[in-house]
Amino acid sequence: MSTSTAREAAAPVGDAPPEQVSLPEAFRYWLKLGFVSFGGPAGQISMMHTELVERRRWISEHRFLHALNYTMVLPGPEAQQLATYIGWLMHGTLGGIVAGVLFVLPSLGILIALTFVYLAYGDLPIVAGILYGIKPAVTAIVVFAAWRIGSRALRNGALWAIAVAAFVAIFALKVPFPAIVLGAGLIGYLGGRIAPDRFKTGGGHGSGGGDYGTAIIDDDTPLPARARFSWRHTLGYALVGLSLWGLVEGLLWLVYGWQGPLTQMGWFFTKAAFVTFGGAYAVLPYVYQGGVETHGWLTGTQMIDGLALGETTPGPLIMVVAFVGFVGAWTKEIFGPDALLLAGIAGASVATFFTFLPSFLFILIGAPAIEATRHDLKFTAPLTGITAAVVGVIVNLAVFFAWHVLWPEGSEAAPFAGPFEWFSLLLAVSAFVALWRFKVGIIPVIAACALAGLGWAIRT
Repeated sequence: MSTSTAREAAAPVGDAPPEQVSLPEAFRYWLKLGFVSFGGPAGQISMMHTELVERRRWISEHRFLHALNYTMVLPGPEAQQLATYIGWLMHGTLGGIVAGVLFVLPSLGILIALTFVYLAYGDLPIVAGILYGIKPAVTAIVVFAAWRIGSRALRNGALWAIAVAAFVAIFALKVPFPAIVLGAGLIGYLGGRIAPDRFKTGGGHGSGGGDYGTAIIDDDTPLPARARFSWRHTLGYALVGLSLWGLVEGLLWLVYGWQGPLTQMGWFFTKAAFVTFGGAYAVLPYVYQGGVETHGWLTGTQMIDGLALGETTPGPLIMVVAFVGFVGAWTKEIFGPDALLLAGIAGASVATFFTFLPSFLFILIGAPAIEATRHDLKFTAPLTGITAAVVGVIVNLAVFFAWHVLWPEGSEAAPFAGPFEWFSLLLAVSAFVALWRFKVGIIPVIAACALAGLGWAIRT
C-alpha cells in the first residue's frame, strides 16, 4: 500500500501532523472529488470535512470553518470556492486554481455527454428510472449533511436561534437570501460585542487538533509569505482576471458580433455569477428568465430537465448553466446544422467560463485578507452568525427537495397535489439510515438507489 493510500485509509489522532502533501497528491484528491461530489453544496462540504479535516488532517476544523464562513457570504458556488480556498492555503495560487478547476471539470464533461444524449436521442425510459431512484438519495444526502454541519456549527442556544430564524425567514416568509445573510452578519457583529464567548469562530468549537489530531494547516500554523495580504498581489489578480474576461468576451464580440449567441452568453453568465447569493436555487429564476424568456435558448420544459440532470451529476448545481449554454448553442445552430455537437460544447464551455471566473477572483483576492482577520472577533463573529443562518437555509433546501420528490405534481397553489410517492420515501429513509447509522459512502448509496429506482420503474 502506498503512503498516500495508507493516509487515506486512516488518519489516527495524535500530536504529530501528517506528512506534507505534494501538489501531485493534492491533484489526485481534487480530481477524485470532482467525480464524486454529489449531494449539492451541503453534501460536498460534508465530504471535504470528512476527508480533509477528520481523515487526512490536511486542515484543522477551525481553519476549515473560517474558510467556509467566508465562502458562504460570496456570490457563487460555495463548495467550489471552499475547495479553491483550501487548495490556495496548501499550495498557493496554482493549488487554488487546480482545486477549483478540478471541482468543475468532471461535471462539465459529464453534463456535455448527458445533454448530447438528451438532445440527440430524446427520452429514454432507463434514464427516467435511474433519475427516479437518485432523487430520494440526493434528498437524504442533503438532510444528512445538514445534520452533520449543524451539529458542529450550532454549539449554543444563540446560534440555534439564528438557524431557526433563518429557516422560518426563507421557508415561511420568503425573505431573500442576501437579506438573511446581512441580518445574520449584523446579529453576529452585535453578539460578538455583547456575548463574545457565544460567537467565537465555529460557534464554540475547540481547536481542530482537539478532535482529530494536529493538522498540516493547524489552528496556529502561520501563513507563508506568498499567502499574506499585499496590495501588489491584490491588484495583480484583479488585473489578470479582468484581462481574461475582456480577452474572451472581446474575441467573441469580434467574431460573432455583440448580438451573437456566444457573446450574449458571456455577458449574461457574467451577470449571473454576481447574483448567485444563496447558491444555485437563488439564481435559477434569473437563469430561467434570461435563458427561456429573454434569449430563447431553451424551453421551460428543457430547463426543468436540465435542473434534474444538474441535481444528479457531481459538481456544483450551478453547473446547470452548462446545460443552458449547450442547448442554447445547439438550438441556435451557431456553427451550422452539421456541427451541432461542436456548437453545444462551445456554448457549455462559454457558460462555465464566465460563471466561474469571478469565483476564482473572489478567493485569490479576498482570502489573504480573510486569513489576516482570523483571530479578530469583530470580523469572525459576523461570519459565525452567517454560518448558523446557512444551516437553517440548508434545512430549507432539504425540505424543498423532499417536497418535490414525495409530491412531484405539487405546486405552490396545491403543494400536496397528486399521488404521494411512498417508494421514494422508503428510498430516502433507507439512504439516510445507510449514511447515518452504517456510515455507507455516498457513491454506494446513490448507486443502490439508482438501481432500485430502475427496478421499480421496470416493475411499474
